[in-house]
Parts: sequence; C-alpha cells; structure tokens
Amino acid sequence: MPQLSVIVHGPNAQDHLTGLLDSLVARPLPDVEVVVAAVGDWARETAGRHAPQLQVVPLPDGTSDAAARAAGAARATGRWLHFVRAKDGLPPGSPRTVAERTAELPDTVDVLLLDHLRSTWRSSALPSADGPLLARAGRTEPALTDSAYLLRLTPLLGTRVLRADFWRAHEDHFTTDDEPRAALAALLLAGRVSCLPHIAYEDRRLRPASLPPVTPAQHLAAVDRYEALLDLAQDRPAVYTVLYEIMVRDCLRTFARGAVPEPAAREFFLRAGSAAVRRRPEGYRRPGGPEGVRRSLLEEGAYTRYRAFQAANHARRAVRSTVRAGRRQAGALVRDHQYRAALRRPVDPHLAVFSAYWNRGVACNPAAIAAALAELAPHVHPVWVVTARNAALLPPGTDHVVPGTRRYWEVLATAKYLVNNVNFPNAVVKRPDAVHVQTHHGTPLKRMGLDQMAYPAAAQGLDFDALLERVDKWDYSVSANSHTTRMWERAYPSRYVSLDHGYPRNDVYYTAGADEVRAVRERLGIAPGRRAVLYAPTHRDYEAGWTPRLDLAALADRLGEDTVLLVRAHYFYDSGLSPLAGLRRSGRVIDVSAYDPVEELCLAADALVTDYSSIMFDYANLDRPIVIHADDWETYRTTRGVYFDLTAEAPGPVARTQDDLTEILATDAWRDEGAAKARAAFRRRFCEFDDGRAAERVVRRVFLGEDQASLPPVLPPQERTPAPAPQEVTA
Repeated sequence: MPQLSVIVHGPNAQDHLTGLLDSLVARPLPDVEVVVAAVGDWARETAGRHAPQLQVVPLPDGTSDAAARAAGAARATGRWLHFVRAKDGLPPGSPRTVAERTAELPDTVDVLLLDHLRSTWRSSALPSADGPLLARAGRTEPALTDSAYLLRLTPLLGTRVLRADFWRAHEDHFTTDDEPRAALAALLLAGRVSCLPHIAYEDRRLRPASLPPVTPAQHLAAVDRYEALLDLAQDRPAVYTVLYEIMVRDCLRTFARGAVPEPAAREFFLRAGSAAVRRRPEGYRRPGGPEGVRRSLLEEGAYTRYRAFQAANHARRAVRSTVRAGRRQAGALVRDHQYRAALRRPVDPHLAVFSAYWNRGVACNPAAIAAALAELAPHVHPVWVVTARNAALLPPGTDHVVPGTRRYWEVLATAKYLVNNVNFPNAVVKRPDAVHVQTHHGTPLKRMGLDQMAYPAAAQGLDFDALLERVDKWDYSVSANSHTTRMWERAYPSRYVSLDHGYPRNDVYYTAGADEVRAVRERLGIAPGRRAVLYAPTHRDYEAGWTPRLDLAALADRLGEDTVLLVRAHYFYDSGLSPLAGLRRSGRVIDVSAYDPVEELCLAADALVTDYSSIMFDYANLDRPIVIHADDWETYRTTRGVYFDLTAEAPGPVARTQDDLTEILATDAWRDEGAAKARAAFRRRFCEFDDGRAAERVVRRVFLGEDQASLPPVLPPQERTPAPAPQEVTA
C-alpha cells in the first residue's frame, strides 16, 4: 500500500494540468501514487501521455469537482489522500515532504494541514497568511477543541491531506462543490490534526473574466454552508464561537465587496443577518467600533441604514485621504526646499554619512569601515543615519541623524562620502564630487537585483527602473570574492568600480583572539566545554511571516546537556522567536535574535546550522563546521531563484529533514573528513579576498585615495589564521 495518493482532479483549465503532471512524473516516489480523475477529453489526453506512471480515471465533460474527487478517491489505494485541483500546482519536492510526514503520524490523526503559495494570472508564488497559524500549532497533534484558531486557515481542500479511512467514514460531508465547506468540515470532523508549516501546495487563481460568473444563488448558499457547519460544532463552544466569527466576517466582507448584485444583495443581507441572530453563541458580545456597528445593522436587517453607513464611511475615508495627501505634499515641499538649499552649499570633504540595514544602527560592513576610518583617517567625521526607534541603542557618543529631520537632509546633501549596505532613498542626489560606497551585506546565493525579475515572489513591490537609478549613483561596490563580483555586475549593471578587497565585517574573524572568544561565550552563558551550535535560518519570500522549520525543543533533547543551541532569527523579524519563550530558562536553547553584532555569535559557536543565509559565507572564514538544513530547497530555488546548487556545493553535510540534522549533529558527521573537505572547497571559492584587512583596504582606497598597487595585498590562504575555535580556548 502506498503511503500517499495524490488525486489530481478536474478539467485541464488553461493547460495548467500539463505542467502539474510533468512535475509529478519527473520526480516519481516509491511511496506515492498519482491518480488523475480527468474531466473531459483534453484532461484525459494530457494524462494519457504520462501513462503508465500514473493512473487515469476518464470522466465526461461537466463532471463536478465533488464527483471527480470521489471518483479519484475510489481508485486510490494510499493510506493518505491529497486532493489537488488540476488548475493548481505542487511545489518541487512537496509530495516527498508530505509522504514523509504522513508516515510519522499515528492513526489517531485524521488531517495533515499544509501551508501554501498563491498565484494569480498576474503574479506567482505569493505567500499565504497561514504560516503563523501553522507554526503556532508546531508539531503537536491537537484536537480542534484545543486549537480552534486553525479554522481561520484558508479553506482550501488542497491544503488538507486526509487519512483515507477518515475520508471514507465522512465522504458525504466532502462530496460537495463548495470547497470551503469541505475544507472546514475536514477540521470539524477530525479527531486530531497535525500541521506541516512548509509550503506544499500552490493555489492558482484563474482570471475571473475567464470563468463563469458567480450566481446570486451561489452567494446565498454560502450562508447555508455556515449554518450546516455550525451544526457540526454545536457541542464545542470554543470551536462554535470561532466558526460563528468566521461566518459573520465572511458575509460582511462578501456584501462590502459588492460581489452580490442587486436585487439579490438585499436578500443575501437579510438572510445573513437572520443567521447571525439565530446562531449567535450564548453570552456572545459584538466587538466595538465600526465593526460592531456593522454587525448590529446586519443583525437588525437594516439594509438601507447599512448602505447609508457604507456611503458615509467611503466619503469619510476619501476626505481623510485628501487631507493626508495634502499634508504629505506640504511636508515634502518643505523638505525639498531645505534639501535643495543644502545642495547649493559646498561638499564637506571631512564628512561621511553611514547607514546599515535601512537605518537600524551601527552594523555590518559600514560599521567595520567606520571603525577603520577612525584609526586611519580621523579627520573624516562620521554621522550615522538611524531611526528614532533605534537611536537609543547606539554606542555612546555616536553622532547620528534621524531620517526626515532638517539635519538629515543637510548631511546627505553636503557629505563627501555616503556609505551604505543597502541603498539610500531615491530622493538623494548624487553630487559630482561626492563618493557613494555600496558595501552590500552578504555573498549572493539567492538571485538579486535585476535577476529577481523572473521571480515574482522575490520581486514584490520592486521598481526596477528606480533600482537602476540608485545603482547608477554607486562609485564603488565592495566584494568578498570573484563569484560576488560577477553576480553584482550581472544583477546591478552600471559603471561603478568593484573593490575586490574582502568584506570588512569579516575582518574580526582573523583579528579576534582567545580572550574575545572566551568573553563572548561568557556573555552568552555558555559554560566551558559545552558545544555551542548557532542556528541562523533566513527569510523566505514565499512566506508571510517567520515559520519555525525545526522543533528546537526536540532537537535540544536529542543532542543532550552538552550542546547549547543559539537561535538567530532573520533581522526582518524584530519580535524574535516567541516559540522559545518557555525554553530560555533551561540554557540549552538561547534566543539570540536581538543580540548584536552577529559576528560575536559566530565567534562563540563551535558550528553553524543554516539553510540559505549568507551567514554561511562569513562563518566559513572561521574554518569551523557548517551544516546545511535544506528542507525546502526545491521550493526556495523555484520561488526565489539561486545562483548555484547549494546542495551540490555545500560547505558541509546537507540535512533534508530534522532527523537528518539530528543524526549529523549527534555523530561525528558534522566535523568528519568529508565535512572538512567540503568546507575547504567552499572556503577557496567564497573566502577569496577575506584576510582580516578588508576595512583597511577600503579606507585607504576610498578615503585616502591610495591606488590599488599601494594597498595591503590579500594574504594567500596558507598565511591566514582565523580566530581560535572555542574548544581551543576552553581546553
């Protein structure tokens, strides 16, 4: 019996079925069978081209989604069933991930919940909002009574993998063309559920103009849907209340969007209002504010007054928008006048403006350059651009400006040097006698700049014309290796000069001594002799928020008391790692998301575990073990784009699952001969220019005007000595 049956069902809408089946046949798995309930001749012919790798159930044109699902399930022999609409997609590697997870689940679990991507006719691979809810549940197997919030997940049947016996026991509830009803019923009927907070489905939404219009009767049926579902939750008050909230919110949203045309809109409103009154939970209190007013009018059936309330709100928002736009315009005119006046003043040859990570503070390559500047060119005065929120965290005595203030525009207009690891705002003018230095903040594995154009999930909101205008202001671009230099030339084509001097932030990996390593470990509370593993995952563009990819408590338990996990969330997530709150007191899992600088964490760690973060390229300078946890490599590569295959050119062992990672760290695989050989090859390629004097070379070249020949040469690899490893310090 196969572990998983993937049941593809429906017509070949706009030929999306072809790509879906191509991807499934290209990656066959022994524990996964594919059944295609093909509706219509085109779907049947498309599926037939892939025989005998998959089973085809031919169905006539016009067969409903519900009937197609049932026909596919009747043919399936797997222990678990994954229903995939023919128009949708499965990210690379997702069937394997789902099959492996279902193999771990006991028969008490009826439903496995997945995260998903959203694609439309205009964009692709956009994140869903489900990630945080799935992450909240973690790897537990709760009953819905204890996790009613899971009802708020997007109601897609494709993100629910059903145990086959569970499907057969409740098939009458799932045999409906109302997909949200079937998806919610799966949760309400399940004994227990499990969550897989990984991207394993793609919801592809076709252009509405290409689909049959939604009829008023279908909108009215949505009210009946919720009433039937509420019957299933009648004896569970917490579940009932959440479902009631979803019903009211969905009905109000449908009405507010104008999705129901007149005169059916009045009937929909009255029917929804009647259901809201009749189904209201005992003791339920409406929310306050405008939302409470909307619900009150709905329950009263006050259709005319609700329309008047809508019109008044629209008018009020329009007025506020006009006022805000006027204020912004007036403020912009004042700032523009101040900036233009400052631009008429001479450039100050002794003034340098620094910024890092969108004005977060003194960090990264700009910080290392500023430190070398103070030593080698003290006549140049540094001013940091820092947000008001982060200004209090600056080192004592740091001269700084807050964005938008008068002095901010003055220093940007008159500084000779502007140094940043991202870009300055579009409004900043490049004066002919000013020098702009782009330091960047990592070696690129993922696609950057213009190379993101082919990856909509990564390019959301990017204005590539404006990006090129910013790039054209660069005089210098700092690089750590030849790979980076070539990729920057491709991703950011312009006339800047590449400074192949190494990354200044990596100097500390060659200048720090035993005392510095020991002091950092003491600050972190790492006892001598304990192994410290730094776990630093990166951001996923296809996820709406940070999703824990490891069960850290379980990992810490498996590795034992002698191992400390230092967990560093990506800097996009300022809130840190809330899932660690209960573990911090143990001292075995330490949330270091807010610890700066990150270079000190690297000095303290005996090994690094990461996925696709550029921290691996920096940490490699220490010549310490690196383990890659690439559980979603195929999805990341497809949605984000990469410059090389990390799984083939990794700096150490590659784990695809938590069990793989545990095995590597629990044995000598993390530091054996094979790991050392892979790390050596990685270091030769990506630590090419780093030797501890990168900041000095940048300062001498940019601020002191020395030519290339007079700069300190990059030391050959055999002459570089990285900071001592913790075991050397504490031995």
